Amino acid sequence: MSNTVSSPVSFTTIRSTTARTVAERDSILADPGFGKYFTDHMVSIDWTKEKGWHDAEVRPYGPLQLDPAASVLHYAQEIFEGLKVYRHADGSVWTFRPQANAERMQRSARRLALPELPTEIFIESLKQLLAVDAPWVPSAPETSLYLRPFMIANESFLGVRSAHRAAYYVIASPAGSYFAGGVKPVSIWLSTDYARAAKGGTGAAKCGGNYAASLLPQQEAYENGCAQVLFLDPLEGKYLEELGGMNVFLVRKDGTLVTPELSGSILEGVTRASIIQLARDRGHEVQERKVSVQEWRDGFASGEIVEAFACGTAAVVTPISVLKGADFTVGDENAPAGKLTMALREELTNIQYGRTADRHGWMMRLA
Repeated sequence: MSNTVSSPVSFTTIRSTTARTVAERDSILADPGFGKYFTDHMVSIDWTKEKGWHDAEVRPYGPLQLDPAASVLHYAQEIFEGLKVYRHADGSVWTFRPQANAERMQRSARRLALPELPTEIFIESLKQLLAVDAPWVPSAPETSLYLRPFMIANESFLGVRSAHRAAYYVIASPAGSYFAGGVKPVSIWLSTDYARAAKGGTGAAKCGGNYAASLLPQQEAYENGCAQVLFLDPLEGKYLEELGGMNVFLVRKDGTLVTPELSGSILEGVTRASIIQLARDRGHEVQERKVSVQEWRDGFASGEIVEAFACGTAAVVTPISVLKGADFTVGDENAPAGKLTMALREELTNIQYGRTADRHGWMMRLA
């Protein structure tokens, strides 16, 4: 286990009296889908301005009680994270770069005027939950247990200010293979009427409001036969930012990877950072800079750009075959996934599932 830390709060565990039987759990794990089922327990930790973090519990999974005046319901003081837990061949249970998720949650909290949860409490919350719910980590190929840590402002107060009371939770949901029939390239839709986030806004924070803003253009993508939506920069409307839930990369014919620079309105993806490191390990140049839609269109037409892919926690790496706009189409729906795209995906998933050496110390054992 790498980077062992101790938590400054003590956890109390309250076991569920209605936990699923082994047969019920196995039936769910045989076909879990994504985000449809939840484990028997959850984590909760309270925070107040006076006491700080306290009353840490692993407790039965169930509804939250919120006052109708809770700040989260009126002023959207909410942040979240997403990470996965993997079962290795020896039965042990591991997660990937949890320190990076903890640090990003702290940055999100700062931007949303919420209390920052210390890294050691974040990591301990994962360990405590897996101490009781480790049997929920599936073992079938490409499956995992998805963890959703989140924080809400739950003070009952309608004044417009940061809340003086908040709560942190972790819930877990078994996840099947994202590509059940094998990895297939997808088409994405270019949104020109909507922006995901504004300059100086919350684009770099992982908060619900950013995703709410992406839902209407995501619906537009579906209506145009695309799986995801791609947003442009909010100032000039010509530079790539990110997809609704993933970062984007282009691959040039000389092997150079190009990805939009972190502008303050792009989420700093953990998978994005990992892909950059693995590509550089292979000797590829990686450019983090402004990338225009026109560069993509011209590069594909000339053969200078040979691959495109998106990356994020849920799908890891998703090949992109086509970029569609209101008046253009770039790519070929029948084109196979790019070789470098798939090589990077395979290398990263091999690390996550313990099939290859973890030379960067990214994995942490939870159970």
